[in-house]
Amino acid sequence: MGFVFIGVYLTVVLIVIEISAMLFEYTGLDKQISRFQATSMLTGTGFTTGESELIIDHPIRRKICGFLIFFGAFSLAVIISAISNILADDFYTSKIAFIAGILFILLLILKMPKIRKRITKEMTHELEEKFDLQDMPMKDVFLMDENDGLLDYTIEDSSRYKGKPAKEFIKDFDLTVLFIKRGEKIIRNDILHTSLHEGDILYLFGNQKEIEDACGS
Repeated sequence: MGFVFIGVYLTVVLIVIEISAMLFEYTGLDKQISRFQATSMLTGTGFTTGESELIIDHPIRRKICGFLIFFGAFSLAVIISAISNILADDFYTSKIAFIAGILFILLLILKMPKIRKRITKEMTHELEEKFDLQDMPMKDVFLMDENDGLLDYTIEDSSRYKGKPAKEFIKDFDLTVLFIKRGEKIIRNDILHTSLHEGDILYLFGNQKEIEDACGS
């Protein structure tokens, strides 16, 4: 009976990971990164990777992270307790199986397109209402439309824009130069009339396709 309990509880853990990964995904995080980070936080391993900054820098993701860390510690205690009492009958297997069933139903509900869209909208609204602009991820601040994009573009020696003002780069495209990075210097003032040098990095915002067309021209 004890082994059944452990198996059922591990099922609960896997469902919690899947639900948390899905919520991360609803905040705009990549699907594969979401699942890995959810697993890392729950198990307490691998969370020091560079990708963890995507969680730490986002206020809503931090809340999900806090729950996963707490649940992971609790789960470890439960499993250790179950193993230490593996010969006992009082494992409450039926109760934990009921919880697993409830979580599985919740997972199916969260996978519904309408629910996903609604939760994503509510999370975005909470970010806008409860958090300062500077606390919000750049993606949530700038990308107002699914066709919007942010990209950096380096002026190469062979670029036809080398030696020309930045306005020549964007004049035929629906995009904006946010700033130019030249070595350690950040150029923000009078950007459009700034002559572009080899090695300059242009940080661009606008329609994703327009940006790609401009960078490929």
